[in-house]
Amino acid sequence: MTQAALHNYVAIITGAGQGIGQGIALALAKKGVRVVAVGRTLEKCQTTCDAISAQTGLDCMALACDVSQLDSLESVVEKTIARFGRIDILVNNAVATSIGPLLKQDLQQVQMAFQTGPMASLKLMQLCHPHLKVRGGSIINMASSAAKRWDMSNYGVYAAEKDAIRALTRAAASEWGADNIRANNILPHAKSPALEKWIKYQPVEAEQFVKSIPLGRIGDCEKDIGDFVALLCCPESSYISGQSIALDGGQAYMN
Repeated sequence: MTQAALHNYVAIITGAGQGIGQGIALALAKKGVRVVAVGRTLEKCQTTCDAISAQTGLDCMALACDVSQLDSLESVVEKTIARFGRIDILVNNAVATSIGPLLKQDLQQVQMAFQTGPMASLKLMQLCHPHLKVRGGSIINMASSAAKRWDMSNYGVYAAEKDAIRALTRAAASEWGADNIRANNILPHAKSPALEKWIKYQPVEAEQFVKSIPLGRIGDCEKDIGDFVALLCCPESSYISGQSIALDGGQAYMN
């Protein structure tokens, strides 16, 4: 895939200030995509934009937005259109969750997890729809293989919010295919700050987790995740829609 394949496309990426979101932003920018980096901390998003500008020379816009505040999402789309005039790619990557036993779940935290995950993803999909259909567009949502674990103890809320996103993505692919909008999920394992924090606090579980990956390593945010997202957005992938694709070194069995 050459840079020309996505040249002048515009992508909104949530949670783009670090980790997987940042990796996707960098990878897309290297293919010619102009990125709108969205996240709760403006400074982190600006760091992503500075890296994009330094590496590619492309214009990039950093926006501070807590996606759980659903009323703020319309402004993200409006500012994107005002700056770039189009939207071709939406990457819903921002996440919040609540890990732990079901009996100890705080329902306010659970509600926040669902607002940040499936509800914000759906809202942004709705807002971007009229712009994506102009030229045909691509939606990439973040799911997880947590619901595929043989033992889901402590990960019930996380798995539930991610599987809700998978269902919404499949529905979007079905309903909006006639508008030439594709929607897919990826289920990534990558060396993100969130994963590093988990490894620090759950070292034994993390060691077993890595051992269960056939390729024997955790993925790189840009090279293993971002580059694949770029491929998924390009014309060569124009017949792929409604899928959940695990980027996890062969760990999950998707059925």
